[in-house]
Amino acid sequence: STHNEMEKNRRAHLRLCLERLKSLVPLGPDASRHTTLSLLMKAKEHIKRLEESDRKAQHTLEQLQRERRHLRRRLEQLGVERTRMDSTGSAHSSDKSDSDQGELQHRLKCGHLCLLSNIFFYPPTFV
Repeated sequence: STHNEMEKNRRAHLRLCLERLKSLVPLGPDASRHTTLSLLMKAKEHIKRLEESDRKAQHTLEQLQRERRHLRRRLEQLGVERTRMDSTGSAHSSDKSDSDQGELQHRLKCGHLCLLSNIFFYPPTFV
Protein backbone atom coordinates (compact mmCIF):
# COMPACT_ATOMS: atom_id res chain seq x y z
CA SER A 1 0.00 0.00 0.00
CA THR A 2 2.85 2.36 0.86
CA HIS A 3 4.54 1.42 -2.43
CA ASN A 4 1.35 2.20 -4.38
CA GLU A 5 1.03 5.56 -2.60
CA MET A 6 4.64 6.44 -3.45
CA GLU A 7 4.11 5.47 -7.10
CA LYS A 8 0.94 7.56 -7.21
CA ASN A 9 2.83 10.58 -5.82
CA ARG A 10 5.70 10.04 -8.26
CA ARG A 11 3.31 10.01 -11.24
CA ALA A 12 1.47 13.08 -9.97
CA HIS A 13 4.79 14.90 -9.59
CA LEU A 14 5.85 13.83 -13.09
CA ARG A 15 2.56 15.10 -14.55
CA LEU A 16 3.08 18.42 -12.77
CA CYS A 17 6.63 18.68 -14.16
CA LEU A 18 5.41 17.91 -17.70
CA GLU A 19 2.71 20.59 -17.41
CA ARG A 20 5.33 23.11 -16.27
CA LEU A 21 7.56 22.09 -19.18
CA LYS A 22 4.64 22.50 -21.58
CA SER A 23 4.18 26.08 -20.36
CA LEU A 24 7.87 26.87 -20.98
CA VAL A 25 8.30 25.32 -24.44
CA PRO A 26 6.70 26.94 -27.51
CA LEU A 27 4.58 24.10 -28.93
CA GLY A 28 2.39 25.90 -31.43
CA PRO A 29 -1.33 25.34 -32.01
CA ASP A 30 -1.23 21.54 -31.52
CA ALA A 31 0.05 21.80 -27.92
CA SER A 32 -2.73 19.61 -26.51
CA ARG A 33 -1.85 16.70 -28.84
CA HIS A 34 1.77 16.35 -27.74
CA THR A 35 2.95 13.07 -26.28
CA THR A 36 5.52 13.01 -23.49
CA LEU A 37 8.21 12.01 -25.98
CA SER A 38 7.36 14.76 -28.48
CA LEU A 39 7.22 17.29 -25.65
CA LEU A 40 10.69 16.25 -24.49
CA MET A 41 12.02 16.43 -28.07
CA LYS A 42 10.55 19.93 -28.50
CA ALA A 43 12.07 20.95 -25.17
CA LYS A 44 15.48 19.69 -26.33
CA GLU A 45 15.22 21.70 -29.59
CA HIS A 46 14.11 24.77 -27.66
CA ILE A 47 17.08 24.49 -25.27
CA LYS A 48 19.47 24.21 -28.25
CA ARG A 49 17.95 27.35 -29.80
CA LEU A 50 18.25 29.21 -26.49
CA GLU A 51 21.88 28.14 -26.11
CA GLU A 52 22.67 29.32 -29.64
CA SER A 53 20.90 32.60 -29.01
CA ASP A 54 22.81 33.01 -25.74
CA ARG A 55 26.12 32.28 -27.49
CA LYS A 56 25.38 34.95 -30.14
CA ALA A 57 24.33 37.46 -27.48
CA GLN A 58 27.54 36.79 -25.54
CA HIS A 59 29.59 37.33 -28.71
CA THR A 60 27.75 40.62 -29.41
CA LEU A 61 28.28 41.72 -25.81
CA GLU A 62 32.03 41.06 -26.06
CA GLN A 63 32.20 43.03 -29.33
CA LEU A 64 30.34 45.96 -27.76
CA GLN A 65 32.60 45.91 -24.70
CA ARG A 66 35.68 45.99 -26.96
CA GLU A 67 34.20 48.89 -28.94
CA ARG A 68 33.38 50.70 -25.71
CA ARG A 69 36.97 50.33 -24.46
CA HIS A 70 38.26 51.57 -27.82
CA LEU A 71 35.94 54.63 -27.74
CA ARG A 72 36.98 55.45 -24.18
CA ARG A 73 40.67 55.27 -25.14
CA ARG A 74 39.97 57.50 -28.16
CA LEU A 75 38.11 60.00 -25.99
CA GLU A 76 41.04 60.09 -23.55
CA GLN A 77 43.40 60.75 -26.48
CA LEU A 78 41.16 63.58 -27.69
CA GLY A 79 41.14 65.02 -24.16
CA VAL A 80 44.96 64.94 -24.08
CA GLU A 81 45.10 66.64 -27.50
CA ARG A 82 42.67 69.31 -26.30
CA THR A 83 44.73 69.94 -23.15
CA ARG A 84 47.84 70.26 -25.30
CA MET A 85 46.03 72.68 -27.61
CA ASP A 86 44.75 74.79 -24.67
CA SER A 87 48.24 74.96 -23.13
CA THR A 88 49.74 76.42 -26.33
CA GLY A 89 47.46 79.46 -26.10
CA SER A 90 44.84 80.64 -28.56
CA ALA A 91 44.46 79.20 -32.03
CA HIS A 92 46.13 82.30 -33.50
CA SER A 93 49.27 82.14 -31.35
CA SER A 94 49.62 78.38 -31.84
CA ASP A 95 51.86 77.00 -34.57
CA LYS A 96 48.90 74.96 -35.84
CA SER A 97 47.05 76.37 -38.83
CA ASP A 98 43.39 77.46 -38.61
CA SER A 99 42.32 74.42 -40.61
CA ASP A 100 44.19 72.14 -38.16
CA GLN A 101 42.44 73.83 -35.24
CA GLY A 102 39.06 73.46 -36.95
CA GLU A 103 39.70 69.79 -37.61
CA LEU A 104 40.74 69.20 -33.99
CA GLN A 105 37.63 70.96 -32.68
CA HIS A 106 35.51 68.85 -35.03
CA ARG A 107 37.23 65.69 -33.75
CA LEU A 108 36.67 66.77 -30.14
CA LYS A 109 32.99 67.37 -30.86
CA CYS A 110 32.76 63.91 -32.47
CA GLY A 111 34.54 62.45 -29.45
CA HIS A 112 31.99 63.99 -27.10
CA LEU A 113 29.15 62.64 -29.25
CA CYS A 114 30.80 59.21 -29.16
CA LEU A 115 30.98 59.40 -25.37
CA LEU A 116 27.32 60.37 -25.08
CA SER A 117 26.16 57.62 -27.41
CA ASN A 118 28.52 55.19 -25.66
CA ILE A 119 27.04 55.97 -22.25
CA PHE A 120 23.49 55.91 -23.60
CA PHE A 121 23.67 52.71 -25.63
CA TYR A 122 26.25 50.74 -23.63
CA PRO A 123 25.77 51.48 -19.94
CA PRO A 124 28.73 50.49 -17.71
CA THR A 125 27.02 47.54 -16.01
CA PHE A 126 26.64 44.31 -17.91
CA VAL A 127 24.71 41.27 -16.69
